[in-house]
Amino acid sequence: MRSVAQGVEVAVDPRGVARPERETLRTAANAVTGVRTVAAVALAMLAAREESLGLLLASLAVYWVGDIADGTLARLTDHETRIGATLDILSDRFCAGAFYVGLAWLEPGLALPIAIYLAEFMVVDAFLSLAFLAWPIVSPNYFYVVDHKLWLWNWSKLGKAVNSAAFAILLVVTESVWLGTAVALALLTLKVASLVRLGRLGLPVPSGS
Repeated sequence: MRSVAQGVEVAVDPRGVARPERETLRTAANAVTGVRTVAAVALAMLAAREESLGLLLASLAVYWVGDIADGTLARLTDHETRIGATLDILSDRFCAGAFYVGLAWLEPGLALPIAIYLAEFMVVDAFLSLAFLAWPIVSPNYFYVVDHKLWLWNWSKLGKAVNSAAFAILLVVTESVWLGTAVALALLTLKVASLVRLGRLGLPVPSGS
């Protein structure tokens, strides 16, 4: 299958095309999403109670490993769905929010960069990530068929790594308020630029039945 993105014809992975008949919440990948979310948030809460950075890092590890596992399982079993992608996006915010609030609880001096990052990740990036629902694709992973730059900045492997893993590692390793704030502001700037680009692109409105 081929699609036109920004006037350029590009190849589309058939797995990325939305198919209404395949949409269901009852998939193994969604079960993994649920389990890893409950486990990651529970560990973050326990970490706050015990004031344990080790438990908080375990929460982060469960979040990351589980996030990779549910996506991989969905692709291997050919059960990528819009329902699953939406659940994954929302669950990521819950896991990340629990981790960063826990980190701010343990390291109050990092509250400023954490607040900026959470505004970026839980509001601006959440809106961007859910925008895929306006097109007949199953997840943001296939947004390159709509706009390659937006996909590259936000949902390519590098884009995802910079927006999630890199920032958490930076804060934990350096504990630098100023460096963390600078990076958080840079990420927010990138996301706002993405939001502006998405606004220019526009969100198609589904036709009525």
